[in-house]
Amino acid sequence: MANVTVKLFANLREIAQTSSLSLTGESVKDVLLSLTEQYPALKELVIEEGGDVKLCGYINVFLNGNNIKHMEGLDTILNDDDELGIFPPVSGG
Repeated sequence: MANVTVKLFANLREIAQTSSLSLTGESVKDVLLSLTEQYPALKELVIEEGGDVKLCGYINVFLNGNNIKHMEGLDTILNDDDELGIFPPVSGG
């Protein structure tokens, strides 16, 4: 299992009341499941309901600055000291 830093942004940070935390997991999916177990209020914002674990369509997850959609998605394997950034949609005016 890899020890990774998870950085939360915008309303996700406000809900969890932290901007950064350390979690362990073999894949992005493992870490997201651990995150939503630790912070249940994040679950409906990050993971779609249903049998398979899927990101909500508007959430972007970056591993070391690269969007996981361009990697192996939720099955992307993690290494120690990786950094996951989780971004909800943000709008401005």
